Amino acid sequence: MHPTHIVPRGNAIGTAVSGATDYHPRTRAHRRYPWALTRIRLITKRGPSAPLSHLAPSMDFDVIVLGAGIVGVSAALHLQDRGRKVALVDRGPPGEGTSFGNAGLIERSSIEPYPFPRSPFTLMRYALNRSTDLYWHSTSLPAFAPWLARFWWESAPMRHAAASRDMLPLIERCIVEHDALIARAGAGELVRASGWMEAFRTPAAFERAVADAGLTARRHGLGITPLDAAALREQEPSLAPGFCGALHWLDPKSVVDPSALVKTYAQLFVQGGGTLLTGDAASLDALSPGWQVTTEQGKIAAPAVVVALGPWSDTVFGKFGYKIPLREKRGYHMHYAPSERGAPSAPIVDREYGYVIAPMRRGLRLTTGVEIARRGLPPTGVQLDRAERVARPVFGFGERLDPQPWLGFRPCTPDMRPVIGPAPAHRGLWFSFGHNHHGLTLGPVSGRLLAEMMTGEAPFTDPTPYRADRF
Repeated sequence: MHPTHIVPRGNAIGTAVSGATDYHPRTRAHRRYPWALTRIRLITKRGPSAPLSHLAPSMDFDVIVLGAGIVGVSAALHLQDRGRKVALVDRGPPGEGTSFGNAGLIERSSIEPYPFPRSPFTLMRYALNRSTDLYWHSTSLPAFAPWLARFWWESAPMRHAAASRDMLPLIERCIVEHDALIARAGAGELVRASGWMEAFRTPAAFERAVADAGLTARRHGLGITPLDAAALREQEPSLAPGFCGALHWLDPKSVVDPSALVKTYAQLFVQGGGTLLTGDAASLDALSPGWQVTTEQGKIAAPAVVVALGPWSDTVFGKFGYKIPLREKRGYHMHYAPSERGAPSAPIVDREYGYVIAPMRRGLRLTTGVEIARRGLPPTGVQLDRAERVARPVFGFGERLDPQPWLGFRPCTPDMRPVIGPAPAHRGLWFSFGHNHHGLTLGPVSGRLLAEMMTGEAPFTDPTPYRADRF
């Protein structure tokens, strides 16, 4: 048994950025889950996971959670709340990987997932590879082609509408679930209830957005304020001319230090009796029964393990024969000194150019759009340079504050839904990854849903759309 302790280690088509340049991959190396209020039948050696009972004989923990980002930490907390003894294992400190570098949005208003664009004009612009919101490496396109083709197919209007319906129960509860953890962790100083803004440079785009957003807001009970150029200047005096209007979404919240928020949640987990260990997911082995992971403090075992490794989850589930189409979309961030005029009151996305400016503790964080590149390719400065050129005249920010751009990786599935639930063919193996730009937003609500399934509670929503065997 391990005592409760923290073991220190020496040492994300959208806009939220995740991942890190100096990342450490965790490894080198059919049946549907029925939504019901009854417990799942146990399968003797291999089969879908059953609801988790308390500590089994000769096991160190009830559950091992692999990955200490927002998704993994949230899962660990919700399992702990249900009386389970949990070990949280990562190669680095909490919140230092995928969760570190996003735009800090808890995005309650993101009713529709980001689809593959279908406009011929947009596709032509992307094909030229000169845009700010998308940059692709020609040598990487063959490897991405099957995934992109599936993404395009899933983005057809009817299928995209179905994805939106499936994601709605998670989006609707994202603020509530975060608020509960924020209150328990005493993390209120890290969160602002100021919403966020979509800014537009052309009147035609602004007018279309106002009409569409008004319909969405009425349908889903969201607060929104359209701002013309004059109203925007009055509300945001730090902005220079450049935007003709903006939509201020009022319900979302923003985080001024996403990594610190994850660390605060992790500290709450430890204070509640959880164990935080340094280890490598590559060491995951199946026992008979149960699972084993090697940490710096020795081997630990549990009847169940959760893979919550974000973009690196494939390096673990692939080891056990699963071929879930998970790919990462790369993105960058840089911090800048604010303008002499000050900083925006809330994160602002430039809809024409696809970047976000978010006020953070460290300064103004610029997060870029999507870069399509094979895993392992070195970072480029193309997207950040392009975004900086169009953003600086409006936001007036000063010098760069980081020694180099920060590169992140967003774990994405082509059908725009995360994978949450049991592995189809391995008892005790559970998944929570692939949140498609919304890991920070959906971490706590995903943790709740997963914990309910693992402990035999009635899930607050039908988990069928997120099952692993849908591909």
